[in-house]
Amino acid sequence: MIILQLKNRKINNKTLILIVVWIILFAFSMILLETLAAYLESKQSQNITSSIWSGYVVSSDLGSPQPKVTEARASWIVPNAFATSTDTYSSAWIGIGGFQPDKTLIQTGTEHDYVNGRDFYSAWYEILPDQAIRIEEMNISPGDVITALIKLVNQQTNEWRVEIKDITKNQEFSINLNYNSSKITAEWIVERPTVNNQISSLANFGTVTFTDCYTTINEKTAAMGNYPHSQVIMTNDLSLQLASVSSINENKTGFTVQFNKSS
Repeated sequence: MIILQLKNRKINNKTLILIVVWIILFAFSMILLETLAAYLESKQSQNITSSIWSGYVVSSDLGSPQPKVTEARASWIVPNAFATSTDTYSSAWIGIGGFQPDKTLIQTGTEHDYVNGRDFYSAWYEILPDQAIRIEEMNISPGDVITALIKLVNQQTNEWRVEIKDITKNQEFSINLNYNSSKITAEWIVERPTVNNQISSLANFGTVTFTDCYTTINEKTAAMGNYPHSQVIMTNDLSLQLASVSSINENKTGFTVQFNKSS
């Protein structure tokens, strides 16, 4: 009996040592996985500031983006432009190109301004360096559900299709344009636009939530959050946030921009 007890004790001690070693290795592997995940996340995302934009910019690679972006789409609800003591402006849009120092940009979106004691709303599209063109046949109101699409339809001729729809009012506009885009980035942005060659004061738009945000990069269509992305925060000259931007949601297809201050 004494001999058997000693043998069993030796076996138990070995088992215990193996269990302890396994626990240590497991904990160490979990730390490595968390470190790797944090590293990969840092390679996939970054935060930047802008004097006019708030939202997200997506590209093939944050360090060396390639001209592979051929589609962007999203939905949002037209916000109220609340009363302010001075003239204020805001727009919500999707775009391809235009991120610094890129000089090409295709955009379409909605405008929500408070000017001369009244609120104004419209839909528009724009290709730089031309001015934005208001879509007169669309009558935009706060609360309207908007969907928008920008898509390269002919690689050889650089033909793009721009679509914007007011689902609430069953209105839509589309146009095909030949444009030599950089195809470097896709954007989902709330902006304080330039008015009379000056950066305007931001309208109090409350919140804008972008949903169903998808992009096509290198012929693969996926949710915006699946690609390398930059969160863009709008700030003034004193580095104060004019609008805050949420994290991308769990399904990686949307986020919210919230008004903070006009200027």
